[in-house]
Amino acid sequence: MLEGKRILLGVTGGIAAYKAVEAVSRLRKAGAEVRVIMTREATEFVTELTFREISGNPVTVDMWAPVQHWNVAHIALAEWADAVLVAPATANVLAKAALGVADDMLTTTLLAVTAPIFFAPAMNCNMFAHPAVQQNIKTLEARGTHIIAPGTGKLACGAEGPGRLAEPEEIVSALEKFFAEGAQLSGVKVLVTAAGTIEPIDPVRYIGNRSSGRMGYALAEEAVARGADVVLVSGPSALTPPAGLQEFISVETAQEMREAVLREAETSRVIVKAAAVADYHPRTVSDQKIKKGDEELSIILEKNPDILKELGQKKRPGQILVGFAAETQNLLQYAREKIEKKNLDFIVANDVTKPGAGFNTATNLVKIISRDGEIEELPMMTKKEVAKRIFDRVLPEDLKSRK
Repeated sequence: MLEGKRILLGVTGGIAAYKAVEAVSRLRKAGAEVRVIMTREATEFVTELTFREISGNPVTVDMWAPVQHWNVAHIALAEWADAVLVAPATANVLAKAALGVADDMLTTTLLAVTAPIFFAPAMNCNMFAHPAVQQNIKTLEARGTHIIAPGTGKLACGAEGPGRLAEPEEIVSALEKFFAEGAQLSGVKVLVTAAGTIEPIDPVRYIGNRSSGRMGYALAEEAVARGADVVLVSGPSALTPPAGLQEFISVETAQEMREAVLREAETSRVIVKAAAVADYHPRTVSDQKIKKGDEELSIILEKNPDILKELGQKKRPGQILVGFAAETQNLLQYAREKIEKKNLDFIVANDVTKPGAGFNTATNLVKIISRDGEIEELPMMTKKEVAKRIFDRVLPEDLKSRK
């Protein structure tokens, strides 16, 4: 969503200015062109050179610097930008913007901008809670300005509370979601499941599988990038949930995943069931750690509920249901049977015995099989690329014409 977008970043004088460096890096990796305006105070924390090297463009600080181009700098930058981001936005710059003060290059440019403006506040928690700051934020929001809410936690000053600059990935996600408005999945709720489930044997042992969650997390990230309202239900995973999710639900067992999925499925238009749910669970779970002995240990397993089958039985008209089939043999046969038994629209099938495919890899080698028997065989590619191809195929017909 940021490919080719021109983002003007305003950096003000707060300790969180160092995070803006990573934000620039992420914006560029997402395909955006970035130009930076720094206040004089910001240069006390991060140098112009740092932003110049990371952005690949000159950095503007002084309104009175020698003219390098025959245009009025603040007007030219204002007209150039597709969006303006101020991060960190101190209490000072929020007050100036709310009052229309124009006493440096950044605040002067803000008055000339007609593109969307995003402020990412960062300051001491008491300052953030001050009525004057809150009123300034309300004034800016009333004018259509976007506020990227700060996080809560330990602050540089030693206090703890709301006021931390949003993480760079959250800032970039906010811009992506803005540009995704009007995209194919804007306003569409998408439910994605990811990772494996674990079934306890005793307080320290469990039955599980090798799923890392990478495929499901990549699918959730792609749906967010397309403007969807995404709910990700995940089993245990070392991965960080993608920024921009409507909701992240962490579960452990198959039963917990079933309850969360069936609850969210009622209001979901698209469901992509990428989780590797355990097929069985121990009949009895010991309250205490089972001590090792010389004798054999037998565990009786009972079948877990088939979540995908239940979703297929409850599927309503217009809802899209996508399943996954990770097999070690008879891939196409088992995948086709699964489509029919579980009432799927598509299934994504892969042979997990092949190098570069399956669990705990950054790549995948899949076949996307539709209900009518059409097979799209994809070459080896990253799971992020696979996610893009899956959403290209599973998009509901009435949404394909959206731009």
